[in-house]
Amino acid sequence: MSKSAKLINVDSDIEFAVSEAKKIFDSGGIFIYPTDTIYGFGCNPFNDTALQKLNSIKGREEQKHYILLIDSVSTLLNYIDLDDDQITALLKNIWPNPISLILKLNYKTRNLLNYDTAAFRIPNNTFCLDLLSELKAPLVSTSVNFSNQQPLTDYPSIKNEFANRVDAIFFMNENENTGASTLVDLTKKPPIILREGKINFMELWQKLS
Repeated sequence: MSKSAKLINVDSDIEFAVSEAKKIFDSGGIFIYPTDTIYGFGCNPFNDTALQKLNSIKGREEQKHYILLIDSVSTLLNYIDLDDDQITALLKNIWPNPISLILKLNYKTRNLLNYDTAAFRIPNNTFCLDLLSELKAPLVSTSVNFSNQQPLTDYPSIKNEFANRVDAIFFMNENENTGASTLVDLTKKPPIILREGKINFMELWQKLS
């Protein structure tokens, strides 16, 4: 992509930023945005062209899956296979938080994505939540880096490396979130922690249970 990305300050006008991000999402484009963890690449997970663009930018193998952000547990239930009211209640108490949980997809979503499970998170970030409430759909979230390299966590570095590769970069005046989310596989019993993040999941899980 040769055209330089739009550079949009989320803090200056969050409504405009949300509107622009939604346009890019709907058109199958790629953007970079702040989350409750580190900056992420975003796109529509159900748009094959968008996913191919993203895989090409990152140099990532197609079989690897991306974390999906959603705005609420009620939205989540449209995409997963969950009939346990206790687990549903726990999810509502755990989120929004930087905890990504792997869950079983329902039949329709499995057929669309061609895999059986996916990691979801309700992010603790105003821009993300405002955007997700407009989309009413999952949003890809993956670290801003080339495959097998360290994630870029500050706006100037991200701009220098990726401004000619994406449609827009949404940034905040300050972003103190530099750590990845805790990643937990809830399809296993007991749950398996795949990546330790800022939050002690098992301590929180036991407390809420």
